[in-house]
Amino acid sequence: MKNVEFENELVALQSNMRNFAFSLTLNRDDAEDLLQDTTLKVLDNQEKFTDNVNFKGWVLTIMKNIFINNYRKIVRNQTVVDKTEDLHHLNLPQNSGFDSPEGSYAIGEISNSIAAFSDEYRIPFSMHIQGFKYEEIAQHMNLPIGTVKSRIFLARKRLQEQLKDYRD
Repeated sequence: MKNVEFENELVALQSNMRNFAFSLTLNRDDAEDLLQDTTLKVLDNQEKFTDNVNFKGWVLTIMKNIFINNYRKIVRNQTVVDKTEDLHHLNLPQNSGFDSPEGSYAIGEISNSIAAFSDEYRIPFSMHIQGFKYEEIAQHMNLPIGTVKSRIFLARKRLQEQLKDYRD
């Protein structure tokens, strides 16, 4: 395909590309950015296109791959790595909950509510929050695993009931 013919096909496909970009991003500005990135990449890789390939499919595949790569980059940038002894890889947003005095107060209320539980509920629930597995909690407390799961569930329900006023 000649340069002029290639560029004319690409220009004719802009409407379809814009619609596809919007369906991926669900945001008009992001869709326009994706459309521009795709157009530039297609033009840069014009020599890789062969005439016996579906042009529209080739272009939209490039767009989809750019979108996926951008999404992965965003997720990777939001990943926090805990460099403690256990080397856990956490996929959590970087939000401590202390952005405001209200957040600090809510954390205090949660801690107080958990501390008010009897030992039979507080200990397994606290261990579960700290990341212990059900089996480890059961061994530590010398209880059947079903009892541990039940106590954690009941503690969670009780905590939700006590703190229902903090829900957004």
